[in-house]
Amino acid sequence: MFMACIVRLAQMQLFPLSPVQVEIGKLKKAGAKTQKLATVRGEILDRNDKVLATDIPTYWLNIDYQLSQYMDPNYLECRRLLAKESNDPNALYDTNIEIQNKVEQVKIVMEMCAHFKMSIPEIEQEIKYHNDKIWNVRKYCVWKNNYPNQTFEEAVPDPNERLLMIYEFRTPEMKESFSLFELETNDDVFTAQFEFMDIEGIEVISKGKRHYPYDNIAAQTIGWVGRVPDNTTLFINDNLRSYLSDEVCGRLDGVEYACEPILRGVRGEVYYDIDENLTSQSKPSFGQDVTLTLDIELQMRIENFMASYVFDPNVGDGMAAVVIEVETGDILSLVSLPNYDNNRARYDFDTLRDPNGIIHHPLINRALYANYPPGSVVKPLILVAGMEEGLITSDESISCPAREPEEGWPRCWIWKDSHSGHDIMWGTNKNNARNAIKGSCNAYFSHLADRMSSSALQYWLYGFGYGHKILESPTVSYLPDFSRSLRESSGIISSINPKSTNLTLEEITPIIQRDKKRFGIGQSNLRVTPLQAANSMATLARGGVYMNPRLFKELVPISKEYPLNISQHTMDTVYEGMYAVVNERSGTAYDQFSPMLDSFREQDLKIYGKTGSTEDPEHAWFGGFANDSKGRKIAFALVVEGGQHGSSDAAPLAIDIIQYCIEAGYIGELKL
Repeated sequence: MFMACIVRLAQMQLFPLSPVQVEIGKLKKAGAKTQKLATVRGEILDRNDKVLATDIPTYWLNIDYQLSQYMDPNYLECRRLLAKESNDPNALYDTNIEIQNKVEQVKIVMEMCAHFKMSIPEIEQEIKYHNDKIWNVRKYCVWKNNYPNQTFEEAVPDPNERLLMIYEFRTPEMKESFSLFELETNDDVFTAQFEFMDIEGIEVISKGKRHYPYDNIAAQTIGWVGRVPDNTTLFINDNLRSYLSDEVCGRLDGVEYACEPILRGVRGEVYYDIDENLTSQSKPSFGQDVTLTLDIELQMRIENFMASYVFDPNVGDGMAAVVIEVETGDILSLVSLPNYDNNRARYDFDTLRDPNGIIHHPLINRALYANYPPGSVVKPLILVAGMEEGLITSDESISCPAREPEEGWPRCWIWKDSHSGHDIMWGTNKNNARNAIKGSCNAYFSHLADRMSSSALQYWLYGFGYGHKILESPTVSYLPDFSRSLRESSGIISSINPKSTNLTLEEITPIIQRDKKRFGIGQSNLRVTPLQAANSMATLARGGVYMNPRLFKELVPISKEYPLNISQHTMDTVYEGMYAVVNERSGTAYDQFSPMLDSFREQDLKIYGKTGSTEDPEHAWFGGFANDSKGRKIAFALVVEGGQHGSSDAAPLAIDIIQYCIEAGYIGELKL
């Protein structure tokens, strides 16, 4: 009998397929622990592989939820309720002593933390945020699992019973620690490790932190990461991608947000059995990199130049500029001012989003999302529409007399400024197409637009990219349901503001008759984004071939070409007028460009432009394109909020932007 027992015991312990061993394995698996490894986000790069956003190692002070919960009134109330229900007469006393000791311990921790960077109220708020978040998750799960068809309060009227039901429910987050603050220096790390080494529930951990090497450059386009919103549903059913309590995600707006599913990595997991033996593991995989078409060095030069430029006192701090490589549609620069430091965005968010603050909406990407009346930069498009519709010839003149216009018609700027008219400036019957562009004649273009039908005018504006979103969104083959993009405005090409965005041409309401004359000079309810304005210039530079602009280099193929079937004669007429704006006396931008024209010619460059200014609200514009003898071309548009004249407030900026593009090697031949 003794030998039989020995044999049976050996069988149970040594043979892996024995029923007992199988049961033991199940028990170990049931009591297993899982350690979740952090994800590592992919990098954001510019067209030259310069890093715009990356993860760097940092050190944080973490507190365990098993300690922080003693600052949660809900948890404390549950502990006291359970003690009162206990048969032990000393249970409530013992519980209160335990709570008192733990609360004192947390207060000591907070006082010690205050020596680093956070005040005690800030630490209390951080702990409260995480405690509330975990408690609310437990509350939601209890309700959802038991009473999904009625409110929790209706199903369980007794508040104490509800509290205890939540208390008894366990979630994985309860076993995790969360970060209080970052230890920014080596001295902070050493001090924290020494000060907190004997305090259970407090630890110094290493984790990745998002870093933006160029700080505030292209801030709105790149975007930033911050605390994961409580209501996020992204990856909610994906165990290896779902967010842990102290992780971050891309926040509106920018590439960090639009490409969150691409940039976010897949976490690894390490599995231990009940004996803490490693049973299996899955390795983490880094997030995918995202390469943009931006040239960050060019972007930095343009941003810094525009931000430091000394304007007329009427000019505000809002500006935007876009530069496009014409052949590919690649966006080389996407400037929006004022900007902000991406490395500080999550900490300064409340200040940045304050609409009444001294900083005017820096979170808005003005180049993509702000709607502006385009002013006279729309006039080349109006001329294309009028000539292609057969409503005017290149030689036909529309009179611009030196007098106040008839009621309901806009004044020409030349009458407003000098009580003259283009009839006098050019001579009788010389206010033709090319001169009307050169002199930016309001009389010519308001009457020309008035001749068109609403449908014809909208057809051409839409064809040039107005009235709909034009930025290509990133696509990923292994994420078929991925549908995020940068926030972009559709603009407006109708008399009535659309109720929805990105309508088809057929869905857009008409332009009423009295508004057409002001649409012809880029006013009334016509609204465009700087990106749309720059891309319309790129379409002109291609001879009337439309392409969507591109920001994501690998994730978006070069856009298809859509010829607008504009006659060569029409294009030549537009080119003559836009060349005259910059290169001929009496051109609206000639005075600003004339000191640089010889230099640009020496650098193998021809420049075509169009000034623009608007009223109510007042903004200054300059748009155009440049080419060289090798066939390379860039297109651009910029707007200055509060600027009163496109010639004096916007054109000077374009001169330097063009020179920066030459020096960056995109066009022309640099002459030192």
